[in-house]
Amino acid sequence: MVGRPGKMAAELHPRSGKLIGLTNSNRTAHRNQPIQEFNHGLVLSREPLRDRDVFTVRIDRKVNSWSGSIEIGVTALDPASLDFPSSATGLKGGSWVVSGCSVLRDGRSILEEYGRDLDQLGEGDRVGIQRSAQGELHLWVNGRDCGVAAFGLPPRVWAVVDLYGKCTQITVESCEPPSERGGEEEEVEEVEVELEEEQQREGAALPAPAAEEEVPVLLQSQSRPDKLPNSLDTDNDFTAQERSSVVNNAILSACGGGRGALLEIPGGGGGVSPVGGVSPVGGVTTNDALLFHEHCGTLIKLSNNNKTAERRRPLDEFNNGVVMTNRPLRDNETFEIRIDKLVDKWSGSIEIGVTTHNPNNLDYPATMTNLRSGTIMMSGCGILTNGKGTRREYCEFSLDELQEGDHIGLMRKVGGALHFCINGIDQGIAATQTPPTVYGVVDLYGMAVKVTIVHNHNHSDRLRRNNAIMRALSPDVGRGRGALQLGGDPDSDRLLFHLNCGQKAAIINEGRTALRPHATDDFNHGVVLSARPLRSNEVFQVRIDKMVDKWAGSIEIGVTTHNPAYLQLPSTMTNLRSGTWMMTGNGVMHNGTTILDEYGHNLDRLKAGDTVGVVRKDDGSLHFFVNGVAQGPAAWNVPPSVYAVVDLYGQAAQATIMDDMADLPPLPDDISEGNNQLSPSSPCSVVSANDLRFHHLHGSNAVITNGGRTALRQNCRSEFNDAIVISNRSLRDGELFEIVIQKMVDRWSGSIEAGVTAIRPGELEFPNTMTDIDYDTWMLSGTAIMQDGNTMRNNYGCDLDSLTTGSRIGMMRSATGDLHYYINGVDQGVACSGLPAEKEVFAVIDLYGQCVQVAITSSSGPLDNSLSTCNITEKSFPIHSPVPGVAHRLHSNHGKNVMLQSEGCQAVRGGGYSHGIVFSIKELKSDELFEVKIDEVDEQWSGSLHIGLTTLQPADIPCTFPGLSARLLDLRTKVTWLVTGSEVRRNGTLQKQNYGCSLDRLRVGNRVGVKRCSDDSMHILIDGEDMGPAATAVAKNVHAVLDLYGRVTAVSVVSSTVLDETEGTKVPSLSSEICSEEEEEPTPCENEAPLVPTTMQFLENHGKNILLSNQNLTATRVSSYNQGLLVTNQPLPRQQLFQVQIDRLNPTWTSSLSLGVIGSSLERSSFPSTACCLKRSSWLLQRGCVFHNSLKICDNYGPNLDTCPEGTVLGLLVDANSCLHLYVNGMDQGVAAQDIPSPCFPLLDLYGQCEQVTIVTNDVPAVGGDGSNPRCQGDMEKADMVDGIKESVCWTPPLEVNPMKTCEYQALCSRFKDLLTLPDGYFSEDPKANLCYCDSCHKLRGDEAYYKRGDPPRDYAAPFGWCCFSLRINPRCDAANTFKKWHMAYHGTSVGALRRTLDQSELVTGSASIFSAAQTKGDVQNGYSEPEENSAPEREEVKVQLSPTMRYSGLDNFAPKVQFRDPRSLRCHHAQIALQVCVRPGSYKIGAQSLGLSEALDPRFSNSEIEWISKEKGGTLLYGLLIRIE
Repeated sequence: MVGRPGKMAAELHPRSGKLIGLTNSNRTAHRNQPIQEFNHGLVLSREPLRDRDVFTVRIDRKVNSWSGSIEIGVTALDPASLDFPSSATGLKGGSWVVSGCSVLRDGRSILEEYGRDLDQLGEGDRVGIQRSAQGELHLWVNGRDCGVAAFGLPPRVWAVVDLYGKCTQITVESCEPPSERGGEEEEVEEVEVELEEEQQREGAALPAPAAEEEVPVLLQSQSRPDKLPNSLDTDNDFTAQERSSVVNNAILSACGGGRGALLEIPGGGGGVSPVGGVSPVGGVTTNDALLFHEHCGTLIKLSNNNKTAERRRPLDEFNNGVVMTNRPLRDNETFEIRIDKLVDKWSGSIEIGVTTHNPNNLDYPATMTNLRSGTIMMSGCGILTNGKGTRREYCEFSLDELQEGDHIGLMRKVGGALHFCINGIDQGIAATQTPPTVYGVVDLYGMAVKVTIVHNHNHSDRLRRNNAIMRALSPDVGRGRGALQLGGDPDSDRLLFHLNCGQKAAIINEGRTALRPHATDDFNHGVVLSARPLRSNEVFQVRIDKMVDKWAGSIEIGVTTHNPAYLQLPSTMTNLRSGTWMMTGNGVMHNGTTILDEYGHNLDRLKAGDTVGVVRKDDGSLHFFVNGVAQGPAAWNVPPSVYAVVDLYGQAAQATIMDDMADLPPLPDDISEGNNQLSPSSPCSVVSANDLRFHHLHGSNAVITNGGRTALRQNCRSEFNDAIVISNRSLRDGELFEIVIQKMVDRWSGSIEAGVTAIRPGELEFPNTMTDIDYDTWMLSGTAIMQDGNTMRNNYGCDLDSLTTGSRIGMMRSATGDLHYYINGVDQGVACSGLPAEKEVFAVIDLYGQCVQVAITSSSGPLDNSLSTCNITEKSFPIHSPVPGVAHRLHSNHGKNVMLQSEGCQAVRGGGYSHGIVFSIKELKSDELFEVKIDEVDEQWSGSLHIGLTTLQPADIPCTFPGLSARLLDLRTKVTWLVTGSEVRRNGTLQKQNYGCSLDRLRVGNRVGVKRCSDDSMHILIDGEDMGPAATAVAKNVHAVLDLYGRVTAVSVVSSTVLDETEGTKVPSLSSEICSEEEEEPTPCENEAPLVPTTMQFLENHGKNILLSNQNLTATRVSSYNQGLLVTNQPLPRQQLFQVQIDRLNPTWTSSLSLGVIGSSLERSSFPSTACCLKRSSWLLQRGCVFHNSLKICDNYGPNLDTCPEGTVLGLLVDANSCLHLYVNGMDQGVAAQDIPSPCFPLLDLYGQCEQVTIVTNDVPAVGGDGSNPRCQGDMEKADMVDGIKESVCWTPPLEVNPMKTCEYQALCSRFKDLLTLPDGYFSEDPKANLCYCDSCHKLRGDEAYYKRGDPPRDYAAPFGWCCFSLRINPRCDAANTFKKWHMAYHGTSVGALRRTLDQSELVTGSASIFSAAQTKGDVQNGYSEPEENSAPEREEVKVQLSPTMRYSGLDNFAPKVQFRDPRSLRCHHAQIALQVCVRPGSYKIGAQSLGLSEALDPRFSNSEIEWISKEKGGTLLYGLLIRIE
């Protein structure tokens, strides 16, 4: 321009927001700490803008951690003196900012639905801001002007850019006037502009000759005789209205007919309805725009200049949300609203329509359908007139299924016809004789909470509609036409993804790659389609580029007849009920219904790098491919011209189309993201993920890290407050929010404060401390309970100021409105009552004073001290399998609406409320529990789960399901017993009412089970509690049967199959077997050496706290208590024992090592914090339990691994039958799990106390693993004896090796022994001679249940459950001969008789005791009363009762219980004592039990020989003191 001064410098001002860094000569700005901080990213232009200059920046980098993105605008504030706010919306004093698709002036919205949504722009996109000479503000996106955003700008303004949220770096590209543009693309844009201007002129009834002269020049070459005239010039005598109608008819044809067409005006009605409700009759002023009327429903709150309506208390009330327009609708005027907010609590949703009632005079009803005159409403997919249904199926869309962001509109046309449109698509005539004067009405009912009137009707769909216009006017419909083709790719032969994709999906890489950018936040809305239909025999194949292991389910692929340009994409493609075939898992679905159950390779098992494909052949058959391998025909009669579909569901995060036209891009580095976050609810997840985090809004000194799970106070030694953090969502009733204190400083007074508030995070102005808030807040500070800043009570049950690092604090609001606090998992009682039930409450933590850092932990965490976010824990599922087993499965024959997932462990009802019957895969054995957990519920239905037993064999049901009823109540072909609600029915006939807890009250997370007991009764269990017998005389051969009815839509099996005794729970051990008379086979000590095993080392990829050494044979956890996962570098061969030795324990922590196997290598994966977070193909031994994919499948297996001392050798072996075994110090603990895949990799988690392990090789012998193992010696001596060698054998269990770790039970028994004040001289000086026979200790040693001793040998039972303290042997005895020749037995005694017995080294009577225990009947049976005064002691008859098993001698009759208080824990316990004695053979008589018992006490000894009587003095020798404590 002539006379225009030189160019303005395209630079940024050196002063900027506090987190901004400038580089590249002040042309590039980046926000520091982009993952931790989302704001403080303001930058301004170096100089004020000149008229017409466009200040353009390029987005260089974005992150996915936040919501929101770049904001741009202008400000009259001089950056040289500006006090920079945290974000651009905080600028006042003459500032205009475009944020998202809204325009704000001084922080207040002045225009919604403007331009392109800036939040959707990606890296590489350009955005600019311009002030025109007339003082207008224009936004430019990628070189396109978005129109006027604001008026009246001052002459001197600076450009302002906010690097907010996702946007972390920008570069200034230019600052100059827009260049003159040309070319076909601009001509297209001119057509769009002219069409819109023409429609506006038509609405104002003004002539537009210029438009009529220009448009034909562009459209003259278009020729569609069946749809359009040869040209649209004025010679055809087409009026502007007729031309608009022709265009809309062309769109209708492109969309496939009336229901698919955009809303158009017939006859002389004009074109597409004018913007802002402008009538074609004449112009109107801005004040005449459609708004909501001030008079509205009792719960309605209006905002945004009466354009937005919101229902108050949406979680407590579902109606009283009626709102109407402020004036009647004009003919052909569109009344359109956008759904802004929904809640997932109620059934039903928004309703919309018209009424003749004036809102000024209307007494608003609770719901508009209650009005019995002058009202037409669309509700669901039907039409109600005056509250009565006139059209049940008006359209295919249901208002109840719409989502946030969807649009609903209506129009009364000139002839009185009422039309509804959904997302811009006309649904046809709903009513024909609509009165001329009607008001628009919206009922915010049920799920619908908030809506906004949309005035710019065409804007949201402008690009799609204009593309449809150009396609309709193109003579080459269906063929490639360069830039005007819908797919947008100039090469029509190349298969690409269509740009119209799911809400959470994005298309990159020139249309070849689809991804879910926030795959760890959402698991669905990832549907993408091909840009053109598939040709016959054309293979559409994609490669999975990236996976996340947070969700269940994975990629789904198929075809659909729906054109992607006009398809309203569902959340998952299997929800589409027409023209769609999909492969999901290993099944095939047609229109949402399963047609093949077991089709091919399970897609849920694919990994990054695998490929899937689909092809429709000439004969109409559909075939799928997995990694290039054809899976066979999946469907027939598939129509031609179908589009390929990929659903990036669950774990699938990114996929790329494979073709021969270009090289594939390399796989991304993070192809499989580790799951360090909670798992949300998913089809295979047993419970919903605990999604509680800290909100990104917080106090000024607080910092949120670790994905929102950790909060800390920065500058903790100079700042003590301003560090309030709040939960990211409200707490549910009964939900515990728990944090653990990770760091404290000894500098300030006072410490953490915790509580709840009803103030939403976005509305909270964070004070210095939370106790400064004077409304809707309840806090615990020290021992004081405070409400709204005032102390309500003092001396509450806990003192927060006394807590230390590692302490856990939780708070929970009960359903009755009581606030409870929990300290280290212990409920401290009600802190306060009366929290309003109608208000949501958020957990709030004030990191005050000494408390510096906390982290969220789960109250049901699997391990102590764990910050693991895995929510599937031992506490969550106390499943008690009778014996080790494998998870139950569901039968492949089931109701037609059911989909089985997770290899038959989960059932999901796909649609409707019925046809959800499923069966157990096998018949239940006696006392076998079949249990499921409820995963998902749908509140729109009534009714709930039904469960029971049936004699119907699922295998007899035809796969086409003609004989399987819709409901379990109707299943009467065979005898069926079931519980529905609280009723018990047999073949539908009521048998019992008010049985147990009603199943209708079940919620997500509840467990319900059924079992057939040995007495032929059926029992129902809810959350592990037996409800008692529900039915009797139940047949033997029955299957468990469930009906996923009504509200319950998904369940997961959480119980285990009972193993047959014939299958065995033990396979041949690598160590010696039980010492018994019947065994005559050689022991492993005599076996030949095994073949050379595979060399095992730890994999270089491991948990972040692991350090490897010793040629990767030794692993050490160097910090913290978790992040210690390890796997081996080689898979574990069958029949090879893999062993590790525990080298070092740290008693600072609780819990210890876990180990198991995993079915896939983790070489390229990131490791979670603990092994319990592994949920795919993993088997884990933890404590004394077995877990499969984080589900407990077996309880009380083997020893408690938390009690293993240093030096313990633990081993894993997978036998030839694919069964997993645990070995402890060389002893096989039996089958832990079955069906272990091959290959599998050993897995270890160095958790808690366990800090170092070493792989045991030939050079590092296992404890007890060499030939000198006393156990082997004992076995060899026994073998010699069986072979006829005369010498007797005396064998005792080996002493514990390196018992660094003291058994808690043994320590408790020792403290009780100390209370007896017995002289130390009675006991052995070697503490290792004391043996604990608790469940963990005897399993760690590998003790057998029975041993032999004496000459001749005689059996005796090990004293399981007791603790033995070795007694000192009388030196005058021939100990060697006694131990070798004498038998072993037990004698129960009382505390009062113990001291006299020890004094005399004989079994004598007596009752004196420091405990003053009354003499019981058992005392008399143990001996006789004190001798009379004149009797001679030498003639006293001694009669003692002995037994070879403590199951008899330990009865209360012989060993009476005494109560004592533990001096350490101050808890009361009951204790018993007994004596282990050596008995001389021949000095006793074997007889029957003398207590009159009918049941057998010990399987090895019958009741007829369980009691030994000895009268011979000197025939017994005291060996050990036995103590048992309850």
